[in-house]
Amino acid sequence: MQIEARTFYFKSDCHLIISDFIRTYAKNPCLIFCIGTDRYIGDCLGPLTGTFLSKLHILTPIFGTLNDPIHAVNLTKYIIEAKFKYPYHTIIAIDACLGTKDNVGCIQLKRTPIHPGKGVGKKLPPVGDISIVGIVDSADKGEFLNFHNIRLGFIMNMAEVITRGIYHAFSSNL
Repeated sequence: MQIEARTFYFKSDCHLIISDFIRTYAKNPCLIFCIGTDRYIGDCLGPLTGTFLSKLHILTPIFGTLNDPIHAVNLTKYIIEAKFKYPYHTIIAIDACLGTKDNVGCIQLKRTPIHPGKGVGKKLPPVGDISIVGIVDSADKGEFLNFHNIRLGFIMNMAEVITRGIYHAFSSNL
């Protein structure tokens, strides 16, 4: 797991770090693959980001929104669909994950795929050529995600910053 860059969602230049990462490592054409479910606040970072991006009408295909989420049950189907419809696109995968208490709120930017469900003990196929991962809760507690303690405002702020970074990366290429 090589982290190319990391920042915290509350830093004023966070969206620029995300934008620079995408412009450096994502080869055009791209598609955005947002993973998660809206059934748990802590896991809605991906679909919330996908929803925000879809409202900006960027030309990049977006998979995974609040109305059409990508989660453990349908992940493989969407990976196959994305690769079939867009075989030459670089996939930018976005997901929430667990980390240490000190890293909650950190956004990690990697040149590797995401391994969805790993933090909750699921074996799912990896997805993405590059990845944007938001650490939404601590795994230090010795339990899986405690979704009841994660605030929606926190997840929304994180999703807005990631959206702004992606939009900045693609709008500066127009």
